Amino acid sequence: MQKHACSLSLAAGLALSALSFVLAPSRAWAWGAPHGTITRAAMATLPSWQKQLLGAELQRLGETYCIIPDLVYTDKTNAPFATMDTHPGVVYLVNLHLPAAPAENFEILRYFMDKAVAAFKAGNVGDAARYSGTLSHVLEDWGCPAHAVPGDNMFTLFKQFLPPPPAQQYTLLHSPVEGGTFSVALDAYRPRLLGTSVDEAAFNLLHRSQEATIFARGQVVPIIQALYAGDTNAVNAAQQKAATLDAAVVADALHTVCCLGQMKFEAADDLSAVDLSTLLPLQAPDLYFPQSSFFSKPYWGHATPGVILRNGTEPVPLRLAVLEQGQAVTRTFASGIGTGTRSVLTYLIPADVYQRFSARVGLHAELGKSGSVIFEVSGNGKSLARLGPLAGDAPAQLLDVALAGVTNLQLTVTSAAKDNTGNYAVWAEPRLVKASLP
Repeated sequence: MQKHACSLSLAAGLALSALSFVLAPSRAWAWGAPHGTITRAAMATLPSWQKQLLGAELQRLGETYCIIPDLVYTDKTNAPFATMDTHPGVVYLVNLHLPAAPAENFEILRYFMDKAVAAFKAGNVGDAARYSGTLSHVLEDWGCPAHAVPGDNMFTLFKQFLPPPPAQQYTLLHSPVEGGTFSVALDAYRPRLLGTSVDEAAFNLLHRSQEATIFARGQVVPIIQALYAGDTNAVNAAQQKAATLDAAVVADALHTVCCLGQMKFEAADDLSAVDLSTLLPLQAPDLYFPQSSFFSKPYWGHATPGVILRNGTEPVPLRLAVLEQGQAVTRTFASGIGTGTRSVLTYLIPADVYQRFSARVGLHAELGKSGSVIFEVSGNGKSLARLGPLAGDAPAQLLDVALAGVTNLQLTVTSAAKDNTGNYAVWAEPRLVKASLP
Protein backbone atom coordinates (compact mmCIF):
# COMPACT_ATOMS: atom_id res chain seq x y z
CA MET A 1 0.00 0.00 0.00
CA GLN A 2 1.49 3.31 -1.08
CA LYS A 3 -0.47 5.44 1.37
CA HIS A 4 -1.99 4.83 4.78
CA ALA A 5 -4.61 7.00 6.45
CA CYS A 6 -3.19 8.38 9.70
CA SER A 7 -5.59 7.57 12.52
CA LEU A 8 -4.32 10.26 14.82
CA SER A 9 -3.13 13.81 14.43
CA LEU A 10 0.18 14.66 16.07
CA ALA A 11 -1.51 16.52 18.89
CA ALA A 12 -3.99 13.75 19.60
CA GLY A 13 -1.25 11.16 19.36
CA LEU A 14 0.89 12.93 21.93
CA ALA A 15 -2.06 13.27 24.26
CA LEU A 16 -2.83 9.56 24.01
CA SER A 17 0.87 8.81 24.41
CA ALA A 18 0.89 10.73 27.68
CA LEU A 19 -2.24 8.87 28.85
CA SER A 20 -0.63 5.53 28.00
CA PHE A 21 2.38 6.52 30.10
CA VAL A 22 0.14 7.01 33.12
CA LEU A 23 -1.63 3.70 32.58
CA ALA A 24 1.52 1.67 31.82
CA PRO A 25 4.46 2.98 33.87
CA SER A 26 6.67 0.04 32.88
CA ARG A 27 7.12 1.46 29.39
CA ALA A 28 10.05 3.64 28.43
CA TRP A 29 9.43 7.01 26.78
CA ALA A 30 11.82 9.70 25.64
CA TRP A 31 11.80 13.20 24.12
CA GLY A 32 8.01 13.23 23.47
CA ALA A 33 7.08 16.33 21.43
CA PRO A 34 10.74 17.15 20.60
CA HIS A 35 10.84 14.06 18.35
CA GLY A 36 9.23 16.12 15.60
CA THR A 37 11.61 19.01 16.19
CA ILE A 38 14.64 16.74 15.90
CA THR A 39 13.39 14.80 12.88
CA ARG A 40 12.47 17.95 10.95
CA ALA A 41 15.90 19.44 11.63
CA ALA A 42 17.44 16.26 10.21
CA MET A 43 15.17 16.30 7.15
CA ALA A 44 16.10 19.91 6.41
CA THR A 45 19.68 18.82 5.67
CA LEU A 46 18.73 16.25 3.02
CA PRO A 47 19.66 17.06 -0.58
CA SER A 48 16.82 18.19 -2.81
CA TRP A 49 16.56 14.90 -4.70
CA GLN A 50 15.88 13.04 -1.44
CA LYS A 51 13.20 15.52 -0.41
CA GLN A 52 11.60 15.07 -3.82
CA LEU A 53 11.84 11.30 -3.45
CA LEU A 54 9.88 11.44 -0.18
CA GLY A 55 7.40 13.91 -1.62
CA ALA A 56 4.23 14.27 0.46
CA GLU A 57 5.58 11.68 2.93
CA LEU A 58 8.30 14.11 4.01
CA GLN A 59 5.91 16.17 6.12
CA ARG A 60 4.30 13.07 7.61
CA LEU A 61 7.72 11.73 8.51
CA GLY A 62 8.45 14.84 10.59
CA GLU A 63 5.02 15.03 12.18
CA THR A 64 3.63 11.53 12.65
CA TYR A 65 5.93 8.71 11.55
CA CYS A 66 8.76 9.74 13.88
CA ILE A 67 6.53 8.99 16.90
CA ILE A 68 5.12 5.66 15.71
CA PRO A 69 6.97 3.63 18.41
CA ASP A 70 5.28 5.73 21.13
CA LEU A 71 1.81 5.10 19.70
CA VAL A 72 1.78 1.37 19.05
CA TYR A 73 -1.24 0.82 21.32
CA THR A 74 -3.27 3.68 19.90
CA ASP A 75 -2.31 3.97 16.23
CA LYS A 76 -3.13 0.49 14.94
CA THR A 77 -2.53 1.49 11.32
CA ASN A 78 1.10 2.45 11.79
CA ALA A 79 1.98 0.18 14.74
CA PRO A 80 3.27 -2.67 12.49
CA PHE A 81 6.06 -0.39 11.33
CA ALA A 82 7.53 -0.47 14.86
CA THR A 83 7.51 -4.27 15.23
CA MET A 84 10.11 -6.86 14.26
CA ASP A 85 9.68 -10.30 12.69
CA THR A 86 12.29 -11.57 15.13
CA HIS A 87 9.98 -10.64 18.04
CA PRO A 88 6.62 -12.09 16.95
CA GLY A 89 3.62 -10.93 18.94
CA VAL A 90 5.54 -8.18 20.75
CA VAL A 91 3.71 -4.89 20.28
CA TYR A 92 5.94 -2.61 22.36
CA LEU A 93 9.65 -3.20 21.83
CA VAL A 94 11.44 -1.65 24.81
CA ASN A 95 14.78 -1.52 23.02
CA LEU A 96 13.41 0.80 20.37
CA HIS A 97 13.52 3.29 23.25
CA LEU A 98 16.25 2.11 25.63
CA PRO A 99 19.63 1.15 24.13
CA ALA A 100 20.57 -2.47 24.73
CA ALA A 101 23.83 -4.37 24.16
CA PRO A 102 25.71 -3.48 20.95
CA ALA A 103 24.81 -6.71 19.13
CA GLU A 104 21.09 -6.21 19.73
CA ASN A 105 21.27 -2.52 18.81
CA PHE A 106 23.02 -3.45 15.57
CA GLU A 107 20.24 -5.89 14.69
CA ILE A 108 17.58 -3.25 15.38
CA LEU A 109 19.28 -0.69 13.17
CA ARG A 110 19.93 -3.21 10.42
CA TYR A 111 16.32 -4.44 10.52
CA PHE A 112 14.65 -1.04 10.11
CA MET A 113 17.21 0.23 7.61
CA ASP A 114 16.69 -2.91 5.53
CA LYS A 115 12.90 -2.52 5.67
CA ALA A 116 13.07 1.11 4.59
CA VAL A 117 15.54 0.42 1.79
CA ALA A 118 13.50 -2.51 0.49
CA ALA A 119 10.35 -0.36 0.46
CA PHE A 120 12.12 2.37 -1.50
CA LYS A 121 13.39 -0.18 -4.02
CA ALA A 122 9.84 -1.52 -4.39
CA GLY A 123 8.55 1.99 -5.08
CA ASN A 124 6.56 2.08 -1.82
CA VAL A 125 7.59 5.49 -0.52
CA GLY A 126 4.91 5.52 2.18
CA ASP A 127 6.18 2.37 3.86
CA ALA A 128 9.79 3.52 3.44
CA ALA A 129 8.94 6.77 5.22
CA ARG A 130 7.19 4.90 8.05
CA TYR A 131 10.13 2.57 8.64
CA SER A 132 12.43 5.60 8.44
CA GLY A 133 10.26 7.29 11.07
CA THR A 134 10.72 4.35 13.43
CA LEU A 135 14.46 4.36 12.74
CA SER A 136 14.60 8.10 13.50
CA HIS A 137 12.69 7.59 16.75
CA VAL A 138 15.06 4.84 17.86
CA LEU A 139 18.13 6.98 17.26
CA GLU A 140 16.56 9.97 19.00
CA ASP A 141 15.62 7.94 22.05
CA TRP A 142 19.04 6.32 22.32
CA GLY A 143 20.60 9.79 22.27
CA CYS A 144 18.15 11.30 24.76
CA PRO A 145 19.54 12.19 28.23
CA ALA A 146 16.47 10.59 29.82
CA HIS A 147 17.56 7.23 28.38
CA ALA A 148 21.31 7.55 28.66
CA VAL A 149 21.90 6.12 32.16
CA PRO A 150 22.00 2.30 31.98
CA GLY A 151 19.28 0.66 34.07
CA ASP A 152 18.11 3.92 35.64
CA ASN A 153 15.95 5.82 33.18
CA MET A 154 13.72 6.96 36.07
CA PHE A 155 16.83 8.28 37.90
CA THR A 156 15.90 6.75 41.27
CA LEU A 157 19.50 5.58 41.74
CA PHE A 158 20.91 8.76 40.26
CA LYS A 159 19.11 10.80 42.93
CA GLN A 160 21.22 9.03 45.54
CA PHE A 161 24.34 10.50 43.93
CA LEU A 162 22.74 13.88 43.32
CA PRO A 163 20.16 14.30 46.13
CA PRO A 164 17.22 16.57 45.30
CA PRO A 165 15.99 19.43 47.46
CA PRO A 166 13.12 18.45 49.80
CA ALA A 167 10.45 19.86 47.49
CA GLN A 168 11.54 17.46 44.72
CA GLN A 169 12.33 14.43 46.84
CA TYR A 170 9.51 12.36 45.35
CA THR A 171 9.55 13.75 41.82
CA LEU A 172 10.24 11.17 39.12
CA LEU A 173 12.85 12.84 36.95
CA HIS A 174 12.40 11.01 33.66
CA SER A 175 9.77 13.31 32.15
CA PRO A 176 11.39 16.58 33.32
CA VAL A 177 14.78 15.43 31.99
CA GLU A 178 13.38 14.78 28.51
CA GLY A 179 10.54 17.28 28.14
CA GLY A 180 12.03 20.62 27.17
CA THR A 181 11.14 23.42 24.80
CA PHE A 182 13.89 24.17 22.33
CA SER A 183 14.68 24.52 18.65
CA VAL A 184 17.17 22.49 16.65
CA ALA A 185 19.04 23.72 13.58
CA LEU A 186 21.93 21.99 11.83
CA ASP A 187 22.75 25.00 9.64
CA ALA A 188 25.18 23.88 6.92
CA TYR A 189 25.48 20.26 8.08
CA ARG A 190 26.01 17.78 5.25
CA PRO A 191 24.70 14.30 6.06
CA ARG A 192 27.24 11.51 5.91
CA LEU A 193 26.87 8.41 3.80
CA LEU A 194 27.26 5.54 6.27
CA GLY A 195 27.68 2.69 3.81
CA THR A 196 26.95 1.27 0.39
CA SER A 197 25.20 -1.78 1.87
CA VAL A 198 22.71 -2.09 4.69
CA ASP A 199 25.14 -4.09 6.84
CA GLU A 200 27.92 -1.52 6.48
CA ALA A 201 25.53 1.36 7.08
CA ALA A 202 24.02 -0.24 10.20
CA PHE A 203 27.53 -0.90 11.57
CA ASN A 204 28.58 2.72 11.17
CA LEU A 205 25.22 3.98 12.40
CA LEU A 206 25.59 1.87 15.53
CA HIS A 207 28.77 3.73 16.40
CA ARG A 208 27.25 7.10 15.54
CA SER A 209 24.40 6.28 17.92
CA GLN A 210 26.87 5.33 20.64
CA GLU A 211 28.51 8.73 20.28
CA ALA A 212 25.10 10.30 20.82
CA THR A 213 24.38 8.18 23.91
CA ILE A 214 27.71 9.08 25.49
CA PHE A 215 27.21 12.77 24.68
CA ALA A 216 23.71 12.65 26.19
CA ARG A 217 25.17 11.30 29.43
CA GLY A 218 27.26 14.45 29.66
CA GLN A 219 24.06 16.51 29.73
CA VAL A 220 22.32 14.57 32.53
CA VAL A 221 23.99 16.27 35.50
CA PRO A 222 23.57 19.81 34.10
CA ILE A 223 19.89 19.09 33.36
CA ILE A 224 19.15 17.69 36.81
CA GLN A 225 21.05 20.45 38.58
CA ALA A 226 19.09 23.01 36.56
CA LEU A 227 15.81 21.24 37.40
CA TYR A 228 16.66 21.39 41.10
CA ALA A 229 17.44 25.09 40.75
CA GLY A 230 14.30 25.82 38.74
CA ASP A 231 16.41 27.14 35.85
CA THR A 232 14.30 26.30 32.80
CA ASN A 233 16.64 28.03 30.39
CA ALA A 234 19.58 25.92 31.51
CA VAL A 235 17.47 22.75 31.24
CA ASN A 236 16.47 23.61 27.69
CA ALA A 237 20.03 24.54 26.72
CA ALA A 238 21.44 21.17 27.84
CA GLN A 239 18.58 19.27 26.20
CA GLN A 240 19.17 21.22 23.00
CA LYS A 241 22.80 20.13 22.89
CA ALA A 242 21.82 16.45 23.00
CA ALA A 243 18.99 16.97 20.53
CA THR A 244 21.28 18.69 18.04
CA LEU A 245 23.67 15.73 17.90
CA ASP A 246 20.63 13.43 17.68
CA ALA A 247 19.45 15.36 14.64
CA ALA A 248 22.83 14.97 12.93
CA VAL A 249 22.78 11.21 13.52
CA VAL A 250 19.22 10.98 12.19
CA ALA A 251 20.22 13.06 9.16
CA ASP A 252 23.00 10.57 8.41
CA ALA A 253 20.57 7.67 8.73
CA LEU A 254 17.85 9.19 6.53
CA HIS A 255 20.36 10.28 3.90
CA THR A 256 21.93 6.82 3.78
CA VAL A 257 18.56 5.04 3.57
CA CYS A 258 17.58 7.20 0.58
CA CYS A 259 20.93 6.58 -1.11
CA LEU A 260 20.64 2.82 -0.61
CA GLY A 261 17.02 2.80 -1.68
CA GLN A 262 17.92 4.42 -5.00
CA MET A 263 21.47 3.01 -5.23
CA LYS A 264 22.57 6.59 -5.79
CA PHE A 265 25.86 7.59 -4.20
CA GLU A 266 27.19 11.07 -4.91
CA ALA A 267 30.35 12.58 -3.44
CA ALA A 268 30.52 9.66 -1.04
CA ASP A 269 32.45 9.93 2.19
CA ASP A 270 35.60 7.82 2.42
CA LEU A 271 34.36 4.38 3.42
CA SER A 272 37.49 2.46 2.45
CA ALA A 273 38.58 1.83 6.04
CA VAL A 274 37.45 2.14 9.66
CA ASP A 275 39.79 3.16 12.47
CA LEU A 276 39.16 0.52 15.12
CA SER A 277 40.59 2.73 17.85
CA THR A 278 37.55 5.02 17.51
CA LEU A 279 35.17 2.17 18.41
CA LEU A 280 34.32 0.74 21.80
CA PRO A 281 34.90 -3.00 22.19
CA LEU A 282 32.29 -5.43 23.48
CA GLN A 283 34.16 -5.37 26.80
CA ALA A 284 32.33 -2.03 27.28
CA PRO A 285 28.72 -3.22 26.71
CA ASP A 286 27.20 -0.10 28.28
CA LEU A 287 29.79 2.17 26.61
CA TYR A 288 32.16 2.28 29.58
CA PHE A 289 34.72 -0.21 30.88
CA PRO A 290 33.54 -2.15 33.94
CA GLN A 291 36.17 -3.33 36.41
CA SER A 292 35.86 -6.87 35.04
CA SER A 293 37.46 -5.63 31.80
CA PHE A 294 40.55 -4.16 33.50
CA PHE A 295 44.02 -5.66 33.21
CA SER A 296 46.58 -5.63 36.01
CA LYS A 297 49.96 -5.31 34.24
CA PRO A 298 51.90 -3.09 33.73
CA TYR A 299 49.25 -1.06 35.58
CA TRP A 300 45.67 -1.45 36.80
CA GLY A 301 43.43 -0.09 34.09
CA HIS A 302 41.82 -0.58 30.71
CA ALA A 303 42.75 -0.03 27.08
CA THR A 304 42.89 3.61 26.01
CA PRO A 305 42.61 5.08 22.49
CA GLY A 306 45.25 7.53 21.32
CA VAL A 307 47.53 7.25 24.36
CA ILE A 308 49.07 4.80 26.79
CA LEU A 309 49.20 5.48 30.51
CA ARG A 310 52.51 5.58 32.33
CA ASN A 311 51.87 3.86 35.69
CA GLY A 312 48.18 4.00 34.86
CA THR A 313 47.84 7.76 35.31
CA GLU A 314 50.03 9.80 32.96
CA PRO A 315 49.00 9.84 29.28
CA VAL A 316 51.90 9.29 26.90
CA PRO A 317 51.63 9.46 23.08
CA LEU A 318 51.72 6.13 21.26
CA ARG A 319 55.26 5.59 20.00
CA LEU A 320 56.79 2.58 18.29
CA ALA A 321 60.20 1.78 16.87
CA VAL A 322 59.67 1.06 13.16
CA LEU A 323 62.09 0.07 10.42
CA GLU A 324 62.60 2.67 7.71
CA GLN A 325 65.23 1.94 5.06
CA GLY A 326 66.74 -0.67 7.35
CA GLN A 327 67.05 1.69 10.31
CA ALA A 328 64.92 1.68 13.47
CA VAL A 329 63.28 5.07 14.02
CA THR A 330 60.70 6.14 16.57
CA ARG A 331 57.30 7.14 15.16
CA THR A 332 54.39 8.69 17.01
CA PHE A 333 50.92 7.44 16.07
CA ALA A 334 47.80 9.53 16.53
CA SER A 335 45.61 6.50 15.87
CA GLY A 336 45.94 3.45 18.05
CA ILE A 337 45.20 1.69 21.32
CA GLY A 338 47.46 1.57 24.35
CA THR A 339 47.00 -1.46 26.55
CA GLY A 340 48.65 -3.96 28.88
CA THR A 341 48.85 -7.74 29.10
CA ARG A 342 45.95 -10.01 29.92
CA SER A 343 44.14 -7.58 27.64
CA VAL A 344 41.31 -8.73 25.39
CA LEU A 345 39.44 -6.41 23.02
CA THR A 346 36.49 -7.83 21.07
CA TYR A 347 34.70 -6.08 18.23
CA LEU A 348 31.45 -6.84 16.48
CA ILE A 349 31.93 -6.38 12.73
CA PRO A 350 29.55 -6.97 9.79
CA ALA A 351 30.27 -10.12 7.81
CA ASP A 352 32.17 -9.70 4.55
CA VAL A 353 32.04 -5.90 4.50
CA TYR A 354 35.71 -5.48 5.39
CA GLN A 355 38.25 -7.75 3.74
CA ARG A 356 41.20 -7.27 6.08
CA PHE A 357 42.36 -6.12 9.50
CA SER A 358 45.73 -4.38 9.72
CA ALA A 359 47.78 -2.83 12.50
CA ARG A 360 51.36 -2.12 13.53
CA VAL A 361 52.03 -3.79 16.86
CA GLY A 362 54.83 -3.65 19.39
CA LEU A 363 55.91 -2.43 22.77
CA HIS A 364 56.02 1.28 23.45
CA ALA A 365 59.36 2.72 22.30
CA GLU A 366 60.03 4.39 25.67
CA LEU A 367 57.95 2.62 28.30
CA GLY A 368 58.18 -0.93 26.98
CA LYS A 369 61.94 -1.51 26.73
CA SER A 370 61.92 -4.23 29.41
CA GLY A 371 58.76 -5.92 28.17
CA SER A 372 58.02 -9.07 26.22
CA VAL A 373 54.58 -9.82 24.79
CA ILE A 374 52.59 -11.87 22.29
CA PHE A 375 50.01 -10.24 20.01
CA GLU A 376 47.18 -12.37 18.65
CA VAL A 377 44.23 -11.69 16.34
CA SER A 378 41.28 -14.07 16.40
CA GLY A 379 38.11 -14.23 14.34
CA ASN A 380 34.98 -16.07 15.45
CA GLY A 381 37.06 -17.79 18.13
CA LYS A 382 39.82 -19.02 15.79
CA SER A 383 43.37 -17.63 15.71
CA LEU A 384 44.07 -15.67 12.53
CA ALA A 385 47.56 -14.37 13.35
CA ARG A 386 50.05 -14.54 16.21
CA LEU A 387 53.22 -12.47 16.62
CA GLY A 388 55.79 -12.88 19.33
CA PRO A 389 57.33 -13.01 21.67
CA LEU A 390 58.20 -9.40 20.84
CA ALA A 391 60.85 -7.88 23.10
CA GLY A 392 61.01 -4.21 24.01
CA ASP A 393 64.02 -3.60 21.78
CA ALA A 394 62.37 -5.20 18.71
CA PRO A 395 60.86 -3.02 15.98
CA ALA A 396 57.11 -3.01 15.52
CA GLN A 397 55.60 -5.62 13.24
CA LEU A 398 52.81 -5.30 10.68
CA LEU A 399 49.77 -7.51 11.19
CA ASP A 400 47.59 -7.97 8.12
CA VAL A 401 44.92 -10.68 8.22
CA ALA A 402 41.95 -11.68 6.07
CA LEU A 403 38.46 -11.31 7.57
CA ALA A 404 36.31 -13.51 5.30
CA GLY A 405 33.19 -14.49 7.26
CA VAL A 406 34.40 -12.90 10.50
CA THR A 407 31.79 -11.20 12.68
CA ASN A 408 33.67 -11.33 15.99
CA LEU A 409 37.18 -9.86 15.91
CA GLN A 410 39.35 -10.25 19.01
CA LEU A 411 42.68 -8.58 19.80
CA THR A 412 44.70 -10.17 22.61
CA VAL A 413 47.98 -9.27 24.30
CA THR A 414 49.63 -11.74 26.67
CA SER A 415 52.91 -11.65 28.57
CA ALA A 416 55.87 -13.65 27.30
CA ALA A 417 58.03 -13.16 30.42
CA LYS A 418 57.73 -13.27 34.19
CA ASP A 419 58.40 -9.54 34.53
CA ASN A 420 55.27 -7.69 33.31
CA THR A 421 56.29 -4.19 34.35
CA GLY A 422 57.42 -3.19 30.84
CA ASN A 423 54.48 -4.64 28.92
CA TYR A 424 53.17 -1.35 27.54
CA ALA A 425 51.62 -2.75 24.36
CA VAL A 426 50.49 -0.70 21.36
CA TRP A 427 48.07 -1.49 18.53
CA ALA A 428 48.95 1.36 16.13
CA GLU A 429 46.66 2.32 13.25
CA PRO A 430 44.31 -0.64 13.73
CA ARG A 431 42.04 -0.63 10.69
CA LEU A 432 39.25 -2.56 9.08
CA VAL A 433 39.92 -2.20 5.36
CA LYS A 434 37.88 -3.03 2.28
CA ALA A 435 40.81 -4.10 0.08
CA SER A 436 44.21 -5.65 0.46
CA LEU A 437 46.92 -3.31 1.55
CA PRO A 438 49.39 -2.27 -1.17
